[in-house]
Amino acid sequence: MLPLYAVFGHPIAHSRSPDIHALFAAQEGVAVRYERRLVEGSLHDALLPFAAAGGSGANVTVPCKEEAFHLCAERSVRAEQAGAVNTLIRLPENAWRGDNTDGIGLVNDITRLGVSLRGAKVLLLGAGGAVRGVLGPILAENPAAVTVANRTAAKAHTLAALFDVQAALFSELAGTRFDVVINGTSASLAGENLPLPSNIFEQAKLAYDMMYAPQDTPFLRQARGGGAQHCADGLGMLVGQAAASYALWRGFEPELEPVLHTMRERLRHA
Repeated sequence: MLPLYAVFGHPIAHSRSPDIHALFAAQEGVAVRYERRLVEGSLHDALLPFAAAGGSGANVTVPCKEEAFHLCAERSVRAEQAGAVNTLIRLPENAWRGDNTDGIGLVNDITRLGVSLRGAKVLLLGAGGAVRGVLGPILAENPAAVTVANRTAAKAHTLAALFDVQAALFSELAGTRFDVVINGTSASLAGENLPLPSNIFEQAKLAYDMMYAPQDTPFLRQARGGGAQHCADGLGMLVGQAAASYALWRGFEPELEPVLHTMRERLRHA
């Protein structure tokens, strides 16, 4: 029987994880099964038949990451920091160990792009789960300062206090410059521009959107217009977090560049 893995979420038909993990398995020289599994009730109930079928590990996407966190018998430090789990590793007795590879996927992709977070002034846009999931690994890179900015003050201040970073409203960013600006909001999915002062990008070495698309997202168009030196979407983060999950399951670290190239070509021709 082939090793069985899956990605759980709702919706799930759009997920590119099976394609990515098939490329990782080809690198390793093995055959695995990797499935999309729709969660229509609870994640707990969805995991039962998966475990019974011999499931060894799983990825978890929206809206199930927080439930996954609470289901786990063990959790990594990264998962504890994020308050969410995107990677499940099978333990004995149908128990699960939870990890969160989103932040390491982002940090590794920023490094791949030739930008160092060490000593950098970093701005994170948004104060939801996506931003909380990456703050721990970003802070581990020893940036000079990190600011969490949001449309509403309460969420920004709550998250900033949790990680001992600065908080701001979008409207309070005027006149401030950053080395790295990361969009963790869902605005790009909705095709919306964020209400940002354009001058925040004037000294930016990198503007990074955690979303990805065949063309520039609205945020990346804003960043280019504001003078950001380099702009990137989140496809590298997607591949990177998947690679970290695969390594946790199988002890094999995939080479990212060829997989990223293949997925970029598929995205362009989708």
